[in-house]
Amino acid sequence: MNLIAIDAGNTRIKWGVHDGAIWIARGALPTSEAASLSEVSAGWPGAARIVACNVAGQVVEDVIGTALGTRFPAPLWLRSSAGICGVRNAYDQPGSLGADRWAALIGARGLSSTDCLVVGAGTATTVDWLDASGVFRGGLILPGIDLMRASLARDTAQLPLAEGSFSTTPQNTADAIVSGCLHAQVGAIERMFSGLPASQETRCLLTGGAAHRIAPHLRIPFKLTENLVLDGLIRFAVMHPSK
Repeated sequence: MNLIAIDAGNTRIKWGVHDGAIWIARGALPTSEAASLSEVSAGWPGAARIVACNVAGQVVEDVIGTALGTRFPAPLWLRSSAGICGVRNAYDQPGSLGADRWAALIGARGLSSTDCLVVGAGTATTVDWLDASGVFRGGLILPGIDLMRASLARDTAQLPLAEGSFSTTPQNTADAIVSGCLHAQVGAIERMFSGLPASQETRCLLTGGAAHRIAPHLRIPFKLTENLVLDGLIRFAVMHPSK
């Protein structure tokens, strides 16, 4: 049976069509254009089962539901919980965890049975520890690279929205801003990783739109995963076929 996964984020809506074995199509559109899913979905297999997560608010969720219309069954929305799909949630209030982080942790559990750091590099960067027993132990949220750049341009009088390059010794303002933002991302990830149990199997799973910008600067074992959130949504749907 074909499955369609939808990840509604703050900046983009990512989607993928899965035939039960592999991805057969994937794409993305701006969250501000959620209504255009009605046109995009015209190319999806009819009556496919849809599983989704949303951190962009109820209005976006409603727009997605309307855009999909009656051609598909009502989406199965993943909500954060105390435990599911072999992952347990140690958050003080499990339901307050972002659904995209929860989906990424479910996806990570399908890839790793050892301690791992699950990093989502998007509008915000999240850095989450999933231990070997499947417990989400906690994690970090920090502004993503572009959000850091934008905040400097917005809240300072003389700093631009920098389009510089990374340098170990930046010698102009644009490079200094870009390099500082990347150092902040990498530093948070590597510092969190240093607290995980020492093992040759421990690694970082890195996903999200800015993952390719962070990856070259990491000095820890890592694996790039194209879209761990979509992978987690498919794993959730497969393990809950009756819902």
